[in-house]
This record gives sequence, C-alpha cells and structure tokens, in this order.
Amino acid sequence: MDMTLLKENERVDYLIDQKIRVIQNTQGFCFSLDAVLLANFVQVKKDAVVCDLGTGTGAIPLILADRTKAANIEGLEIQEPMVDMARRSVLLNNLQDRIQIQQGDLKDAHSIYGSSRFDVVTANPPYMSGSFERKSITPEIAIAKHEILCTLQDVLLSASRIVKSRGRFAMVHRPQRLTDIVCQMRAVHLEPKRIRFVHPKKGTPANMVLIEAVKDGRMDVAVLDPLFVYEDSSTYTQDLLDIYAAKDER
Repeated sequence: MDMTLLKENERVDYLIDQKIRVIQNTQGFCFSLDAVLLANFVQVKKDAVVCDLGTGTGAIPLILADRTKAANIEGLEIQEPMVDMARRSVLLNNLQDRIQIQQGDLKDAHSIYGSSRFDVVTANPPYMSGSFERKSITPEIAIAKHEILCTLQDVLLSASRIVKSRGRFAMVHRPQRLTDIVCQMRAVHLEPKRIRFVHPKKGTPANMVLIEAVKDGRMDVAVLDPLFVYEDSSTYTQDLLDIYAAKDER
C-alpha cells in the first residue's frame, strides 16, 4: 500500500475480501454498513453509467466498481476534505479509469453532468431533518448526517433530473421517512419498484430501508424479504456475509 496517500489522522479500511481500500479520517465522518448495503442492493447492468450523489469518501463507487461491470462511475460530493480522500482512495485502488470524483453541490448535478445522463443513480443522503444541538459534533459529520446543505426533496429532484427515463435510482434511508420518500419520489416521476427493510436482528424494528425506483416506471412495487444484520450481538448473519462477498456477474 502506498502510505504517501495517507494524511494525518487517516486510516485505511478494507472491503470486499480485503480488496477494496477506503481512506477515512478517524476524527471525521466514516462510511458505514448502509453504504455497503446500498451498493449491493442497487441493480447495475453491464456497461452502465452510474452516479453516486453525496458520495462522501467514495465507498459506494469503489464497491460498485468491484461488484459490477459498470463502464463509468461518477461520485459527486460537496465537502472538499471528503473529495480529497475519495480521490486518493480511487488512486489507491487503481480505479481512476472507471471512477471520477467531482466536487459540487448535488442540487446542481444536472448542471454539472447534464440531464438524463445516467443509467443508475444512487444516494446515501443525510437521514435527519430539522435542527440539532449537539455542540460536540464536527461540521463534516453534521453535514453528512443532517439535512443542512440538502433535503430529501433536493436529493430526489436531482436524481430524477440526471437519470435517464427507465433508469434506476436507489437509496438507503430510515424507515420513519418512508412515507415522505415514496410521496416525494412519485412527485418527481421516480416510481418505487423494490423495497427491503434492514433489521439489527430478528425481533427488533427495522432501522434502515433500501428502496429502488425507476424513472417514469409503472406502479408496481415489491417488498423483499427483510435483511437481518446480526445473529446475536456480535455475529453477522449469513445473508450479510454473502452481501460482503457478492459479485454481479451480469
């Protein structure tokens, strides 16, 4: 590993059988399980052109580059430190021929990329709406977790603008926002097609929801089997282990 790519307070996390390496700041926002689940959930055909809105440190583009045969993957991120880390992670994995990281506001995605550009768009957006008062939280983490620089509506509108008609948009969010998600998706011509709830373990409420929509699609949604993360407090389920090892052979 080229240690010259690392800066102060940074570490390298490994994904997908230790093949994918992601640079993260130990004092800032770090990707988590939701990014891994989303990258596995979304359906990406061979030679697809993909965009990840609010890409953070680039975990989703990196996983998609390994898991799928997408021709090109763009990551759009507003925060310069994360853009810098994502670009260095792309270099670390020698994926610069397939992944490009742009700095910019996702609300301007259609101006940056053009309308109806992508076959697939993904987003792991801020989950929390409204104000917050945790003074100990860093601005970087606050922006990633709270709707400060963009709202759910902003994300969905931008996705609808840049995805092709009949193209796919997939996101991960909180189940408590599902009504908002479905209603606002339909308002921008994104028709929900697949939904999967994620539970920490059996007998616990879902704490994540994965949802995939088709631009200008017909009304027909499938609710998939729930995904349980843990067998007990520390052991992953086989379903989750399979996700970490998954490859899309299309």
